[in-house]
Amino acid sequence: MSTFSTPPPSFSTEEASDMVFELYDLAANAIPLTSERDQNFICSTHDSQKLVLKISNPGEDRGVLEMQNVCMKYIHDHDATLQVPYVITSNEATDIIEYTKGSTTYLVRLVSYLPGILLNDISHNLSVLYDWGSFLGRLCVAMSGFDHSAANREFQWDISNIDFIKCHKHHISDSEDVVDHFLGLYEQNVCPNATNLRRAVIHNDGHGHNILVSNDGDICGIIDFGDVVKSFVACEPAVGMASVALEKEEPLESIAQVLKGFHEKFPLTTDELLSVIFLVCIRSCITVTMAAYRKKLFPENEYISVSEEKAWHFLKKMRTEDLHEWGQALLNYAE
Repeated sequence: MSTFSTPPPSFSTEEASDMVFELYDLAANAIPLTSERDQNFICSTHDSQKLVLKISNPGEDRGVLEMQNVCMKYIHDHDATLQVPYVITSNEATDIIEYTKGSTTYLVRLVSYLPGILLNDISHNLSVLYDWGSFLGRLCVAMSGFDHSAANREFQWDISNIDFIKCHKHHISDSEDVVDHFLGLYEQNVCPNATNLRRAVIHNDGHGHNILVSNDGDICGIIDFGDVVKSFVACEPAVGMASVALEKEEPLESIAQVLKGFHEKFPLTTDELLSVIFLVCIRSCITVTMAAYRKKLFPENEYISVSEEKAWHFLKKMRTEDLHEWGQALLNYAE
């Protein structure tokens, strides 16, 4: 059972509020948040405290949630200046609760709410893009040494694993050849060099909807650890760079700023720097493949396709570019 093919939870706001009261003895008003495969609510208590109720997809593995909880604590313990959520224990003194509705059992958590502005909601000048990369580099430093058995998983959003794209690209109606182009480049340029690319547990989802900015304009925190996986270290900046690239008609200078900021906090090797552009393109291939696959399963979930059109535009543009030249340009810029 996969979280990507299993219908997400569908609790009402009233049910979410009742759940918080029943499990945590807290009276709160619940407001739904958008989510790809789970269901999340901001819960405001009567004393103005804010918390986030996270109801996991029925297909989620408990070990993955345990890994997320341990990972957040590990980051806090190693760099408290990086704001990450922490888990609230229930009335039963547990941080993951089984909650049954009908014949389905869901895994539930309550975590702290991080205040701030979403990075996607501010202007992305070159300074902000550099800070974006720098923050992700600091995050990698803080996560250095972290490991968990659940991180060694085959995960669809893991750029280092292209099996998902290969198995599901047939859902793309008329542009499968574009995806095939980047798969070929990946297999020619990244796969033979994979042993020279360091692997570690990474956040793997450092885009602008998950990174928070303080009122002073400083990037201060990151949320949503649902995509944590052991992968190439270079995939961490690649995810952020892919997010930036989709918003720019001429993305080279912008994504180079992200990479430069990351590299100055968490130095990458020459092989890793040269591989990043291929990873960025594969990330966008996952985006369009995932959208084509899942919107057939869940056509009512608009969040699934939120980046699809921009990802296609980026891929079709990059198909005409020499990625080796881009890789060299990014290497020179970062160093």
